[in-house]
Amino acid sequence: MRSPTEVETQARRARVTRSALQTGFPVVPISRLAERESWRKEVNRPLYHIHKWWATRLGSVFRAIVLGTLADERVNTWDQFYELHNFHDKVVLDPFMGSGTTLGEAAKLGANVVGADINPVSTFLVQQALTRVSADELRRALHYLEETVAPQIQMYYQTPDRVTGEMVPVLYYFWVKEVETPTGEHIALFDRYVFSQHAYPKKHPSAQILCPACWHVFGGRYDLTAVVCPSCDYEFNPQIGPVRGAHVVDSTGVRYRIKDLLPKGRPPRHRMYAMLVRRATGEKSYWSISPADEALYAAAAHRLEQETLPLPTMPVRSGHNTDQARGYHYYYWRDFFNARQLLTLGLLLRGILSYDELQVQEQLLCLFSSTLEFNNMFCSFKGEGTGAVRHMFSHHILKPERTPLENSVWGSEKSSGTFMSLFESRLLKAKAYLDNPFELALADGADSSRGTARATVSCNRPLNTTVVSTWDALQRQPHSALVLNADSRCLPIPDRSVDAVVTDPPYFDFVHYSELSDFFFAWLAPVLRNRYPYFARQDSSDSGEVQHVEPLTFSQQLEGVFTECRRVLRDEGVMAFTFHHSRADGWAAVYQAVINAGFVVVKAYPVHGELRGASPKSGTKDPISLDAVLVCVKRSMVDSVGTSEGAVMSAVTDYQKELESAGMQLSSADHFVIMASQYLVDLQGRQVPMATIITELSRGQSHMAGSLTTNIRVE
Repeated sequence: MRSPTEVETQARRARVTRSALQTGFPVVPISRLAERESWRKEVNRPLYHIHKWWATRLGSVFRAIVLGTLADERVNTWDQFYELHNFHDKVVLDPFMGSGTTLGEAAKLGANVVGADINPVSTFLVQQALTRVSADELRRALHYLEETVAPQIQMYYQTPDRVTGEMVPVLYYFWVKEVETPTGEHIALFDRYVFSQHAYPKKHPSAQILCPACWHVFGGRYDLTAVVCPSCDYEFNPQIGPVRGAHVVDSTGVRYRIKDLLPKGRPPRHRMYAMLVRRATGEKSYWSISPADEALYAAAAHRLEQETLPLPTMPVRSGHNTDQARGYHYYYWRDFFNARQLLTLGLLLRGILSYDELQVQEQLLCLFSSTLEFNNMFCSFKGEGTGAVRHMFSHHILKPERTPLENSVWGSEKSSGTFMSLFESRLLKAKAYLDNPFELALADGADSSRGTARATVSCNRPLNTTVVSTWDALQRQPHSALVLNADSRCLPIPDRSVDAVVTDPPYFDFVHYSELSDFFFAWLAPVLRNRYPYFARQDSSDSGEVQHVEPLTFSQQLEGVFTECRRVLRDEGVMAFTFHHSRADGWAAVYQAVINAGFVVVKAYPVHGELRGASPKSGTKDPISLDAVLVCVKRSMVDSVGTSEGAVMSAVTDYQKELESAGMQLSSADHFVIMASQYLVDLQGRQVPMATIITELSRGQSHMAGSLTTNIRVE
């Protein structure tokens, strides 16, 4: 005889209508749309880019996922993608909210949202992104800063015009690290003396060259191998500098390891060697550094010693993402900035803190923190014809830059990565998006792979989302967002209260978000710890972080969060998350977390997840551009997934052909993402040892070079 519990469970299953995501997903149209979005994410989804966060997922993909979790199986997700929706009676949870993509996309569909992140920087930036502040209020605050602070900053970013003598603004200063040999020779760490060229040099061959003898700046072709300095007649090959990889060669030909020449206990010396200015005519010119420019920098350094400013004092803790910087003796976060940057950033922060309206002030604090990414001595020059500043997080590790670029902190709306330009391009556009949360569309004839023919569709109500701090407030307030700084293994949410869980878990392996976010935390925590308890920490890390290089530990950490998701998720609800990894142990770790938490993977869909040319992917031999959308339901709600090895492997082939026929270029790592995700479905929720999963996936991966349709057996 069946127990009452079994009878009740079967009756509940019979009543449940499956979600649209359990029956299908528009892989090709969403991937084409997502590929287009990925070219300019900050333009196409500005709400999630007012501040740096890592692995920010694509809004178009998450709109489709959320819609698929909330709509029933009778709905075609793509047919409904551009329709107005109002899931006012639904609640969507993201336990790893990051930059808030899930929250924004679910709110646009009319749902109430809950976002939790253990990282204080994430919590703060999502709160600020969802908070409505009018453009007029923000412009009033900017005008206040223009009157009180901007002149103090701009005076340190100017130089006499070399022709007219009038003062003109400096856009960028070019610096180079120097080391000293045991014989007393100072060597500037150039690998070549062409320091500025166009992003497409064959079409635009003009470049800027530095003379290593007299440090004069002059123009020439980017590919010249022999030049004569017009200032001192020194003849040299501008393609060859003293740096050879990790080594440097002195004037006598002696070779040294660069790290062996670093000064003890402090970062290397820097030398300023060139600048890019905007003249009164609007023309941009490259000039050498004059004694007046060196005196201006010295004046900034002297004033820094006299001022009392809210500057960071926090040390850089040891970790995989920080040890390369520490290896160059960057032991404190303030070491990442030169004296002029510390002075002007400190003046700007002090000015923001003097603004009386706290809600507006915190929007500007978020913007200030975002500005830090482009104004430090780990930035570099990208070249002409593109955004000039390569920000410090172009690598997942904090890599010391041998030829750093100093940006102009205040700047203008036409500059790159300055407070003014980010105010216009990031903050105001994010607030405008709340009023008109548009969707990206591909115009007729658009080539998504080249980012052309952008079109937008207005199919959402304005985002009048109220940010609340308790579950009770979420229940009382329509269209609200509960934003939590919390360990997602223990959420202040009742049992079976959430309709869907949609998320993107932290990356398994070496990318530790909190090691990187400490860069922002070091500036924000001292000024916000009395307002927000989550900033009253030693750093931005927490013992509850889901982040580890060891797969079993990572799996156990993730299992704790997924177990809590199962508790708060309604029985008929869906948990969907995106994942990709190039190694079998990453997939095995995720699968174990899912099944040990009481879920079963019932579907997996490949979808475009990231621009292949984006840093740091561009330097990867076999980059991944696909994510897998893994669809999970509670084990108690299914008898069997009902798939077979043949059906799943057929799906692998079908997805590969479907995506490639649509014009998407897939790497072998992308093929592995498709194969590995379908394999997790094929396991049908069985308890399989991690070692077995790793062996089977590794075997399949090794055979992919010969055949992309891989037979994988399940023991």
